[in-house]
Amino acid sequence: MSLYSEYLKRCPDLLKCLENARNAGRLTHSFLIHAPDDRTRAEFAVVLEQLAGCRTPVNGRPDTTCPFCRQIESGTYADLHKISPVGKMYQIRVGDRTNPEPNTLRDMLDHLGYTAGKYRKFGVIIDADRMGVEAQNALLKTLEEPPPETTLILCTANPSALLPTTRSRCQLLSLPDNLCRFEFAGVQEAGQAVFDLCFNCHNDLCCTEEALQRLLGVMSELESSAYECVKLEFQDQLAVAANSEDPAFVKQLEARIADAASGEYIRHRRRFIAFITTFCSQIYMLSCGVSPADLPTPDIFDHLPIPLNIPRERGEAILKESEELENTLRFNVSDELALRTFAVNLSMR
Repeated sequence: MSLYSEYLKRCPDLLKCLENARNAGRLTHSFLIHAPDDRTRAEFAVVLEQLAGCRTPVNGRPDTTCPFCRQIESGTYADLHKISPVGKMYQIRVGDRTNPEPNTLRDMLDHLGYTAGKYRKFGVIIDADRMGVEAQNALLKTLEEPPPETTLILCTANPSALLPTTRSRCQLLSLPDNLCRFEFAGVQEAGQAVFDLCFNCHNDLCCTEEALQRLLGVMSELESSAYECVKLEFQDQLAVAANSEDPAFVKQLEARIADAASGEYIRHRRRFIAFITTFCSQIYMLSCGVSPADLPTPDIFDHLPIPLNIPRERGEAILKESEELENTLRFNVSDELALRTFAVNLSMR
């Protein structure tokens, strides 16, 4: 099943409206995709690109099998330009006015403006809420009057963080659901560790320390796994750099990879924290009498026994500790200290 067919089942009314707009030649050029799940946002951006740019549509619907649709789904389409937050501050950078560096807003806008041809071009901004005021102001004119045959797609889980002037120039496509997918290295190990802290380590310091070390091990792997993800994205450029005799080019590429890896690590870390809080919140729901079948994300307990008959007070304590952990990790504190406090409080109370 193609990605488009999958989303046609998930949100048929929305896609039918967009297909009618494409068929009538009234499809807008600027979209704001709002969904809580990052993969949903990325996948629907692909769906939207196929719908807007397919060269052999039937009644506004892309055929999904033409070379264009296949290139879009594989991410190899030449006129698809993406930017995402980078660095330890996890920000989308504006870029220099005259010579913008890669993966900056102005660099993307330059590519969209310079690229000639009759086929559609796409500019995609991942986690658009991480644009500052300067970046959003630099984007406004293009949002209102983009180059010919250009579609801009902003993706975010938090549209209210964008300026009203940015939101007003985009068609909002909201995809609300309870779906949460936790994709990071060691997710099953993290689940087992949190489960043990909640139910198997009561007043047992040795068991608590063992579970804590497993959690810390998973967290320590996030940085390396983020770097590997980024290296995969840059593999073609790394191959060029390996044969290059230009030290400046190699140094610039290394700096870009390090910057992108910092941003990717922030995303992995967010998933790790969200996994713990979601795990604990669903334990609280079970303690309130919610059936396992009615949990928003029951697959979080895959490979684990779903805990039943949890005292309400215990569920409340577990939820409280996860909320404290999430709040603490928002600030510049030691991750190990925050996790150690979380682990001891869970197992000793």
